[in-house]
Parts: sequence; structure tokens; C-alpha cells
Amino acid sequence: MNPIKNKKDLETTVDEIRSWSFSYLEKYSASKQQLKTHLLKKMLKKSHKSVNIRAIHNLIDVVISSLEKKNFISDKYYSDYKSKVFYKRGYSLNKIRYNLIGKGIDQKYIKDSISKIKEKESDPDFFSAVKLCKKRRIGPCREESNRSLFFKKDISILARAGFSYDISKKILDIPKDEFLKLCKMI
Repeated sequence: MNPIKNKKDLETTVDEIRSWSFSYLEKYSASKQQLKTHLLKKMLKKSHKSVNIRAIHNLIDVVISSLEKKNFISDKYYSDYKSKVFYKRGYSLNKIRYNLIGKGIDQKYIKDSISKIKEKESDPDFFSAVKLCKKRRIGPCREESNRSLFFKKDISILARAGFSYDISKKILDIPKDEFLKLCKMI
């Protein structure tokens, strides 16, 4: 179905896209890009005939802009919320940044969210690494006899989580009793 054929089809298509977006936003917290991708897949799945992709994009953009004006969706608030959630999970600032980029968030919102985390915490990457070590039971959580055997594995786990070598080495060299004190602080 070509959404631009007549006015009645256009109105029903826009209403349909709007209802899909409301049902999606009821279930999930989404960025504009995620919602746009979902709606585009839904429209392409629904229409079997040849469709004008550009027209569908324009209709989806109109619906998303109307949702944004009514404050149903906001990349700024989404970025703040997700960065807090990711930080509490023990993600590094690099991993938070790249996850938000993957969600289609604008760079200015990402910088604002990360700067808010840096303002609240003195060394956010260090404490996130402590959380990750506690959660994965690596580094100082291991027995003293096994720590040297698993050093390479533990440092690679921290590197894949987005932590720098200096922070990873600093965490892995902490004695167990000092690590337990840090865990109680968090």
C-alpha cells in the first residue's frame, strides 16, 4: 500500500504508525532511532506491494517529531537514564558511551550524561571496575593462590568491559581485605 495515494489512506497509515509507536513505548524505553527502526520494520512487514521507502520514512519522521513535541520520547532523558543504569551495572565510561552511540543517541547528549556521572563520582571507572570484579568474582575475589594464574584472563575480562590497562592493573593488585572495604563503600 502506497501511503501517499489518497488522503484517507494517508490518515489511516499515520494513525496506525502512531498506535504502533505508543504500544512500543508502553513496553520499552526507546531512543528515537530505535523507535524509527522498529516502525520501519513494522511498515515493511505489513505492506507486501511495492512501497515508496522515502514516503514511509517521511511519515515515520512526522510521527516521531509529534511524539517528541509531546514529550513522549526524548533522547536527552533516555541518555541520562541509560547511562545511570549502565553505571550501576558496572560498565566503564567507554562502554556506556559506545552503547549509547549504538542506540542512535546524539554526541552532545552522551557527553552531558557522562559529565554528570563524572561530577557525582570521584573516579567512576575505578568503582565500576570494582563492581565488575565483585559481580564476576575475578581479581581480588579469587583465592590468593589462583590470582596469579588467572591474571591474564582477568585483565582481558576488564579490557573487554572497556577499562584501561592502568585501572585494570590497579584493581587486580588490590589486596583482598582492602577490596572488601571498597565493596562495602559501594
